[in-house]
Amino acid sequence: MASYKPVAVQTYPVIQDTLYWNNCKTPVQIEEFGTVSKVDFSPQPPYNYAVTVSSRTHIYGQYSQEPIKIFSHFKDTAYCATFQQDGQLLVAGSEDGRVQLFDISGRAPLRQFEGQTKAVHTIDFTADKYHVVSGADDYAVKLWDIPNANEILTFKEHSDYVRCGCASKLNPDLFVTGSYDHIVKMFDARTSKNVLCVKHGQSVESVLLFPSGGLLVSSGGRYVKFWDMFKRGQLLVSSEQRLLSGSLDRKVKVYSTASYKAGHRMTNGILSVKHQKSGAKKDSLPRRRQPAYRTFIKGKNYMKQRDDILINRPTKKALEPNCVIKTPEVTVSIIKELNRRGVLANALAGRDEKEITRVLNFLIRNLSQPRFAPVLINAAEIIIDIYLPVIGQSPVVDKKFLINYQRELLETLGTMDMLFASMTRNESTCVLEHTPVDFLESKKIDS
Repeated sequence: MASYKPVAVQTYPVIQDTLYWNNCKTPVQIEEFGTVSKVDFSPQPPYNYAVTVSSRTHIYGQYSQEPIKIFSHFKDTAYCATFQQDGQLLVAGSEDGRVQLFDISGRAPLRQFEGQTKAVHTIDFTADKYHVVSGADDYAVKLWDIPNANEILTFKEHSDYVRCGCASKLNPDLFVTGSYDHIVKMFDARTSKNVLCVKHGQSVESVLLFPSGGLLVSSGGRYVKFWDMFKRGQLLVSSEQRLLSGSLDRKVKVYSTASYKAGHRMTNGILSVKHQKSGAKKDSLPRRRQPAYRTFIKGKNYMKQRDDILINRPTKKALEPNCVIKTPEVTVSIIKELNRRGVLANALAGRDEKEITRVLNFLIRNLSQPRFAPVLINAAEIIIDIYLPVIGQSPVVDKKFLINYQRELLETLGTMDMLFASMTRNESTCVLEHTPVDFLESKKIDS
């Protein structure tokens, strides 16, 4: 019997981000004894980094797996340890409201700033290196003088916890704060109120002001937003090179601010340190092997015989378990080819509970990848059409269909969040302390 043309495996282009991260050495896993709340790098050589964890702050070197210095003068949980621009000083907040300033070469704190009444979650040095900005859960933003260790200014314009902030790298009088009241504000130390206010729409967990001062990034909820400072906080899409974001799903994603797409992701929940390989070639794409001449002339002289009759083609066996689990690119290519031939429904039909569960697991695991989504969405719709009459007879399979229901609920919640964010309200949006009971009742969903 004559041979048949094999399925062409779908190939996807290799981007520069993939090459860069693949050139990194095996990451060093450092297990801390508590939750890591912040990692901050020193701007000056030898580029040590400070890790804030539990009631301590650890200083690591470039290639050290053990802390080279430990600051433990905290009575409660430590937060937001940040280096000064020259890398000689380190400032950190704590749960008891104290702000402490350390010298990297010493151990005892040089200064203690007392004035915040609740936990200090954000702190940063101003551009002139003589002042410190802090934000706390008492809704207040304070500006401190380092030489005299006293308070200079206090801004109480937020109506909820201030959980993030940063100072301008160019102007020593400008700094930005984000709060759980869904608002990001820019303050000027030369005035008594904010000079810019933008609404993020969700509780703001992190803000970043680009070194040029022209672009502001805010993240909170399920959104990362870019704001143009030169156009009075107009919402836009990005303009630098790379942006790293962390989430509660234990993933760190690297976004390109030119295309606004995720180029790389890391899924470990441990403190991970990656080093670039020495001597690795950068910005070089792998050279594709050119096909031989016989590849182009193969099969041109083939003459079909009368006995070349296809008797049986088991399309169901095309989706073997090993193929489904180990090689998603091949599996997606097979599904695409079966759909092109019009036999995808035959390949998916007639499966028992174990087989259909394996296929559903593959769809759930790979449906979120943009390169596979168009093919797998079509396959998922065919599976639903085929097995709709027997829904409810298998608890294992029904659990997979429940995910679609949960996704619809999340979409409904997202729509409601947009509606509530667009409402102009004067009172605080803090759910635990300030939200009326009838407002909470309106957000409940009858399951």
